[in-house]
Amino acid sequence: MNEIFNFLFGQYNEYENLDIVLEIIAVIFGFLSVWYSKQNKIWVFPTGMISTSIFVYLLLKWGLLGDMMINGYYFIMSIYGWYIWTRKVDEAHVTPISRTTSKEHLQSVVIFIATIIFVYIIYKIFDKWTSWVAYVDTITTAIFFVGMWLMAKRKVENWIYWIVGDIISVPLYFYKGFTFTSLQYLGFTFIAIFGYLAWKKHLNSNLTT
Repeated sequence: MNEIFNFLFGQYNEYENLDIVLEIIAVIFGFLSVWYSKQNKIWVFPTGMISTSIFVYLLLKWGLLGDMMINGYYFIMSIYGWYIWTRKVDEAHVTPISRTTSKEHLQSVVIFIATIIFVYIIYKIFDKWTSWVAYVDTITTAIFFVGMWLMAKRKVENWIYWIVGDIISVPLYFYKGFTFTSLQYLGFTFIAIFGYLAWKKHLNSNLTT
């Protein structure tokens, strides 16, 4: 049992207690944010902003620039998403769940490619191309950038990007030594699957009505 515990959490012996507590708090609010997103509740944004602001601090301290940029972007897009989700499309309705249009699919491709180029430049400047992890970070950053943009616009396809990115992030964060965050993404994967099904059901129900 001790061997398993050390394998999963042994790396935390080298961390400051405050950082461990902050990571756990960030994970808890991250779970709340994804759960509220699944439920199509506006609380997805304030809880997400708490989680991402903590992760920005921790990831900057740990020198993980790609992950830090993801969370900084999440924070900014949460402000945008909060506005979109509460914006009235008429006197009685706010922005509804909808499918991604052809134009938005094209914009998603542009965001994906632009993010890869941006992260490549940043990693080049700070000399972060030191292992295969940097390449995976670049891909996951691009995936999550598109996913967050689509979620802010309340597009049902956002969940597909989250599912793919979360699956990649589970072993990636464990390899980096952040077991709590790895477990968070494992939980995110299951919530994202159910979130996609729930949003799709909601969308189909509205279309039928």
